[in-house]
Amino acid sequence: MSPWRERLTMGIRAAWPICMAYFPIGMAFGVLAQKAGLSVFQTGAMSVVVFAGSSQFIGVSMLSSGASLMAIAVTTFVVNLRHLLMSWSLATHLRKTPTPFLFLFAYGVTDESFAVNTVQFREGNWDRWKALIVNHVANIAWVCSSIAGAVSGQFIPSGFLGIDYAMIAMFIGLLVFQLRGRLYVMTALLSGGLSVAFSLVVPGNSYVIFASLIAATGGYVISRLRSPGGPKHA
Repeated sequence: MSPWRERLTMGIRAAWPICMAYFPIGMAFGVLAQKAGLSVFQTGAMSVVVFAGSSQFIGVSMLSSGASLMAIAVTTFVVNLRHLLMSWSLATHLRKTPTPFLFLFAYGVTDESFAVNTVQFREGNWDRWKALIVNHVANIAWVCSSIAGAVSGQFIPSGFLGIDYAMIAMFIGLLVFQLRGRLYVMTALLSGGLSVAFSLVVPGNSYVIFASLIAATGGYVISRLRSPGGPKHA
């Protein structure tokens, strides 16, 4: 087997579980986007340009609620700040890599591809081309599934099988996997409490940003006070 064929095979094999997970979530996003008034083209373009499931769900939800473009932009920016940390972590495996490649690679970094590539790099026998294949095979699966959801959305009634709950369920799942200790639980509870309180006095959806920033800052300060090396997972 040629080196490039081997890279392609290994990359697709590593990306396959991500694709299987993306398909139902991408379908749900496409349906919700169609219900929010986006065309099939707009839904596909959003998946191509943004390629960030959580931000796309948030964007569609905020569009449906009549939020301003500035509020949507700031909210999705804050949500996607974690990509900066993931890119920094992966950069240690991509030293002396040409800048054009880094741009193409960074575009495809998501929570799932980051996790898969990080494990593969640590285990060895992995290179930047295999990692790039993982990123973009997952990208293709996400774009295709979201377009399929947008096309089928016109035939699916609103609220069918709880599909309008998909975004909330996804974020609950993401939150649960982040609760690795008491400090994380405290930060999540503080963020939720502040969000509810701010929603009573702050117009629009910006209260979510304020609550998240305050809670995250508070959690960081507490972690530094407790241990210079970071939060304790107990």
